[in-house]
Amino acid sequence: MDVSPANMLEKPRVRKSVLARKEARIFYLLISPWLIHLIVLDAGPMLASLYFSFTEWDMLTKHQWIGLRNYMTALNGDPLFWKSLAITFGFAIVSVPLNMTFGLILALLLNVSLPGTKLFRTIFYLPSQINGVAVMVMWAFVFNPEIGLLNGFLDIFGIQGPKWIYEPDWALPSLVFMSLWGVGGSAIIWLAGLKGIPESLLESAKLDGANGWKRFLHITLPLLTPTIFFNLVTGIIGALQKFGEAYVMTGGGPLNATRFFNYHLYDYAFQKFEMGYASALAWCLFVLILALTLLVFSSSSKWVYYGGEKQ
Repeated sequence: MDVSPANMLEKPRVRKSVLARKEARIFYLLISPWLIHLIVLDAGPMLASLYFSFTEWDMLTKHQWIGLRNYMTALNGDPLFWKSLAITFGFAIVSVPLNMTFGLILALLLNVSLPGTKLFRTIFYLPSQINGVAVMVMWAFVFNPEIGLLNGFLDIFGIQGPKWIYEPDWALPSLVFMSLWGVGGSAIIWLAGLKGIPESLLESAKLDGANGWKRFLHITLPLLTPTIFFNLVTGIIGALQKFGEAYVMTGGGPLNATRFFNYHLYDYAFQKFEMGYASALAWCLFVLILALTLLVFSSSSKWVYYGGEKQ
């Protein structure tokens, strides 16, 4: 029987290797539902849409390969491509900073130790969890120029309210205003970031004579940059994929004033049944979102701080 030191060390290594393989099998078994979902319901349709973006297909007849024609049509032959893109970017440019600002202000107000604070946190958070068609129908009633709550409130002060979503100049600003409905969701994330700031730093600055604004500007805001980074990325991605409000409330109108890019895509896919062109539009949007996300990520090393250090 070999009882040499080398043999005695080899046996634990073998047992460890067997255990590692067993744990790996269990790991992949447990994540297999997610992997199947990713391959079948995410990656599969994405690759299929990439292929169909190079074809002409109405979902009823056999598709025909046409190369880059769909992309050339989008860039040069579709008058609503650039208009819908401009509307979507205009919405994002206004709504993302607005939601981030109001979310931070709300989080600062809720970051106090007073009776009832937890109740108010729940109240402000709940609207972000109540979404979908029901909320859009509710807001359509709020914006109704004849019987809506908003114009009814303005009438009390003798102010003649606009037609809101029924007027081209007011339709997009109305949807921006509506987007603040879910600001409580981002406020919770801001609040988590505020809770992660050491009180000792704020107290030290206060003892050194820094007022509230200086403490916020030089301590709170730099240490919130990871939260700013997260909210900025998710906000951009969400804003550029707006669809439900245009579909349920405005139908892309009036006069295409709320024709978001996703609604433009939907119109070609499920109204005109030009699925090949719609797939090309989807990939154009994907590339734009990816490019903006990578741009934000690449710039983060210059302004995002983790634990007082730049990323």
